[in-house]
Amino acid sequence: MKTSSLKGHRLLTLKAASAVSILTSSLLHAGSPEPKTEPAPAEKGPPLPLHQIEGNGGILTTLSAYLVNPPRNGEPIGRPSIGGAFVDLGNGRNLEALTLTETPWDRLELGYGYDRLDIGNLPQAIENATTVSISDDRVDLHNFNARLALLKEGEFDQDWIPALTFGVHYKINTTVDDIDDELGGTLTGIGIEDDSGVDYTLYASKLFKNLPRPVLVNAGVRATRSAHLGLLGFTDDYSANFEGSVAVFLTDRLILAAEYKQKPNDYAPIPGLIQSEDDWWTAELAYVVSNNFIVALGYGHFGGVLNHSANSVFGVTIKNEF
Repeated sequence: MKTSSLKGHRLLTLKAASAVSILTSSLLHAGSPEPKTEPAPAEKGPPLPLHQIEGNGGILTTLSAYLVNPPRNGEPIGRPSIGGAFVDLGNGRNLEALTLTETPWDRLELGYGYDRLDIGNLPQAIENATTVSISDDRVDLHNFNARLALLKEGEFDQDWIPALTFGVHYKINTTVDDIDDELGGTLTGIGIEDDSGVDYTLYASKLFKNLPRPVLVNAGVRATRSAHLGLLGFTDDYSANFEGSVAVFLTDRLILAAEYKQKPNDYAPIPGLIQSEDDWWTAELAYVVSNNFIVALGYGHFGGVLNHSANSVFGVTIKNEF
């Protein structure tokens, strides 16, 4: 009897200890929250808009109200984007651009664009006409841009609201003064007064999704004193000029766009050497290679550029977002 009683007592003790252990474990974890699963970061969207040749978000020659590569997934600042462009203007003239943007805040885009224009046979034409020789065979233009998103598309839960962006663009031409000095002030005489100037832009953009394919419309106005973007220098008086584009998303990766850029034409032409400034028309076909890289082929009608017309112009632009 004693042995049986002892075994029973030990068994009862073990069961009690097990129950206490289970109860203690339950109490310890009762207030602990279930482990949370962090939501997967949203996938990066396509690298749109492209880089415009002066170092802004846009297409080739005009802008978009959308900013380039803004912060994503809670990042404190956006990541940089770099780009480049090459446009064959004919008659030995090429326009090359290197561009960089950084969007440190989702409403602010900072951009830089370096534009180099090879002026072809203009130096020889000047020498033939005046016996004056100029030493430069190109012009260099630096663009420093800051753009502020005043409105985001669809803000205040209103689908009809477009994106609206205001921009300030400081430009300096580091070559035109030397050319003017060598020409004895000829450029000053036709109205090219400065080697630097500031442009102001206001752009609206709206993506229409209720069509067979999405269509993006960009429209803006530019207040400028620039002659040929500033590649020929800057005149005395501001003029307001319309710019705009329409882009159709043929597929999720293939985009067809058309642009129109009104030009000021505020200097006096020199027959045979510097033609009047004409409005620009371009068409582009862009392909989204990846969510970081895009390439676009362009065709343009630029009218008079220096001593030759620049129609049937072809070019290529690329951009990479980090």
